[in-house]
Amino acid sequence: MGELSQPPMAWRLSGNQVKLWRTEANISREELAEEAGYGPETIKSMEQGRRRPTQRLLEIADEMCGAKGKLVAVHPYLEPDRALVRTDEYMAIEAEAIAIDWYEVLLIPGLLQTEDYARVLMASHCPPVEDETVEVRVTGRLERQGLLEKTTTLFNFVIHEVALRGMVGGPEVMKRQLNHLAEMGKLRNVSIQVLPVGQGAIPGINGPFTLLEMSDHRRYCYGEGQVSSMLHADPDRVSVLMKRYATIRMHALNDVDSDQLMRRMAEEL
Repeated sequence: MGELSQPPMAWRLSGNQVKLWRTEANISREELAEEAGYGPETIKSMEQGRRRPTQRLLEIADEMCGAKGKLVAVHPYLEPDRALVRTDEYMAIEAEAIAIDWYEVLLIPGLLQTEDYARVLMASHCPPVEDETVEVRVTGRLERQGLLEKTTTLFNFVIHEVALRGMVGGPEVMKRQLNHLAEMGKLRNVSIQVLPVGQGAIPGINGPFTLLEMSDHRRYCYGEGQVSSMLHADPDRVSVLMKRYATIRMHALNDVDSDQLMRRMAEEL
């Protein structure tokens, strides 16, 4: 397997453990390489996490270093997750964040959804779920919106105009949703901006994402796909999305103009 520019943390952790056990056992990289049938540079790449440590390497290193199965036991954790879902982890971080910057393209952000809007989304799940599951999920989403009451947390939302014009649940549901957005925008810790259509090829066309800042100023970025979600703490990745968010905000309407647009759209329904 080739090397990655952003290797998984599990690779790096496993490789580092191999290096620590090898060093403790006073075994050189060359000796391990010869026994495992790899070149020294390949062993180095695995120890640094740039290549996925193979099962053969772990077995040979385990035996040579007397790890008694501790290195071999790591192997199952090096395989890719079949469906990586980080939603629960994200919400735990979201609850502690002091600032949240959220960009959404096709849907209203969960923290700003009305009960009717949220229920339509939950009931439209594919494959379908039980009515009881729908209600549990709607309740959970509404409870989560209590975060907006934390006046010491700053919430910045940029919503693409496309999401405002999507007829989720029909005109009446969308009318209430638009009016709700306008009311939420009055909160002193909440900013809602609309990114109007026709802005061209700005970073916003690449999809939605969320940025979170913690009390110790650590930053995370989060994004969702069809069958997976991604939560990153890597400073380089977070920095990229921070720059994209800043660019998106520059192309968005200000709070006042956004409020007027949302109210005008509601009146037209």
